[in-house]
Amino acid sequence: MSVIAALEFRLLGPELEGALADFFAELEASGTSEYFHPHPFTAEEAKTLCHRQGEDLYYAAVAGARVLGYGMLRGWDEGYEVPSLGIAFRPGDRGIGLGKSFMVFLHAAARIRGAKRIRLKVYPGNTAAVNIYKSLGYHFEEVSAGQLVGYLDLAARAPGAQRHG
Repeated sequence: MSVIAALEFRLLGPELEGALADFFAELEASGTSEYFHPHPFTAEEAKTLCHRQGEDLYYAAVAGARVLGYGMLRGWDEGYEVPSLGIAFRPGDRGIGLGKSFMVFLHAAARIRGAKRIRLKVYPGNTAAVNIYKSLGYHFEEVSAGQLVGYLDLAARAPGAQRHG
């Protein structure tokens, strides 16, 4: 089965708990949490996220029963107007274009929710991620705890988008 043919971006729910726990275990084992650490990558956290209620949005990039990637738009639960975006993919599923596609999807989800901007943080040494973010229109304005802080204006036309009319 082709990964692309079976690819879905899905809002986390109870049916994804086991697959998300497996995904988190792989992220932890690969050392990904050194660069991406929004919360613990544990089975307990997978359970919490898959059963949570609130304004924040948590998604999985799924192929069949396997979680390939994880993305979030969070901060609304704490009252922030500008959500923070974060994504991570299994090491074996990186570099094939999923990250950029998932980001565009998350941007659309934020627009639907009414967000005007999105922020994210990334370590400067994570050049692949920095390059993707820049190609999508993020501007890095500050540094916080050794990380670049980038912002995307959602009111601006999305890179690569065409207007019809």
